[in-house]
Amino acid sequence: MSVFALLDPAVGLAHEVVSALAHVLPTALAIVLFTVCVRLALHPPARAAARGEQARTRLAPRIAELSRKHGDRPERLRAALAELYREEKASPFAGCLPVLVQIPFFSVMYRLFTTPNDLLGHTLFGTPLGLHAGQAHGAGQWAVFAVLYAGLTAVACVGFRRARRAQAAARAGRAAPRPGLAFLPYLSFGTVLFAALVPLAAGIHLLTTAAWSAAERARLHRDGAAEPATAVPA
Repeated sequence: MSVFALLDPAVGLAHEVVSALAHVLPTALAIVLFTVCVRLALHPPARAAARGEQARTRLAPRIAELSRKHGDRPERLRAALAELYREEKASPFAGCLPVLVQIPFFSVMYRLFTTPNDLLGHTLFGTPLGLHAGQAHGAGQWAVFAVLYAGLTAVACVGFRRARRAQAAARAGRAAPRPGLAFLPYLSFGTVLFAALVPLAAGIHLLTTAAWSAAERARLHRDGAAEPATAVPA
């Protein structure tokens, strides 16, 4: 039995909800609405992740100084870092759990839109939602996929620029840059590549959730996550 088969009860529930929405809305729009509703429910963990990231960024210069001071004494360094996080009411693992909480949702949506079901027989501007880009034919279907990939690429560019800025800020707070991490900003374009491997329905979901993530991060970091950094259970 596939590991994904363990998600079948949740996939069935998601199918029922999207199907119900598709009775009053175009199915593609129902996918978008369902994705937005779930991302709204996941917003509190996202806020916690943003607070954790901001705390790590704020403490980076002090962590670098402690590393320079106690780099040859690992036990002393660990104790100093623990004291720093305790004083600042922060955690080096803040934000890890919120990210993990989102994984089941993404897995359910992947299973829903890559397993044959009646939703994939619906169309968007004449293009079946179960169609892969490699199966497209005719100008209309190619245009649908072109718009989808253009949207995903635009969102990926936003993520790429943000990741580059974050790397620059991290380098400024460390004694020396970490080798081998220069490629990380390019992972933003992984969504575009992944969309080429899944049906149109999954691509619509990917575009919706990627755009939501980009807007959410911009808002949270602009507002300072709306609250001071606090400890989040790992």
